[in-house]
Amino acid sequence: MEVAAASKMILQTAPDLEILRPLLDESARRHQHLCPRQVLGVRLGLAGLRELGLVDDCYGPRFDNSDKRLLTIVETDGCGADGVGIATDCVVGRRTLRVLDFGKVAATLVDTASSRAVRLAPSAGARSLATVHAPSADSLWHSYLSAYQSMPDQELMRIQRVELTRSLNEILSKPGVRVRCEQCGEEIMNEREIRRDGLTLCRSCAGESYYRAL
Repeated sequence: MEVAAASKMILQTAPDLEILRPLLDESARRHQHLCPRQVLGVRLGLAGLRELGLVDDCYGPRFDNSDKRLLTIVETDGCGADGVGIATDCVVGRRTLRVLDFGKVAATLVDTASSRAVRLAPSAGARSLATVHAPSADSLWHSYLSAYQSMPDQELMRIQRVELTRSLNEILSKPGVRVRCEQCGEEIMNEREIRRDGLTLCRSCAGESYYRAL
């Protein structure tokens, strides 16, 4: 009985394939293929929703973020970020998905109604365990692709409750707020201006530019 109970517990922390499959299909449609990092992204997003209590223990039904309750911060761009976005229904265009490029396939999900936040990242042993879960795969890449779809959360990822170092008000800002940079004249939205020596400056003019004019 103890073995059966343990098995049930493990199964409950892996998403139902009927829920996972459409999300992976949508990710594959956008990329014209499916890769392991897309699967990781979807799995991280689903697990984060469950940890915040925004979906049930079986990871379903699909989360609807039309009310912008969820803010997702991903730590790199690329396939994994799209997987997270598909699972969480967060997109850059609605200001519910942010990219802070730390070069990590990791994501932090924030429930803006309660300010609770959870950070998820692949476990250090995920790649090694994938070969155990898919021993007959054609290659390491194929073993990752297959195993990441079925591995229990406990093996696939690390889940942490976290606290943001900036307030939600500061991150989200006030909609409709606009000012002009007093140096370049360009419009600045979302309270991203910098006040320096009595001037209102954009981040570029304040010395944080990622480009220079030719």
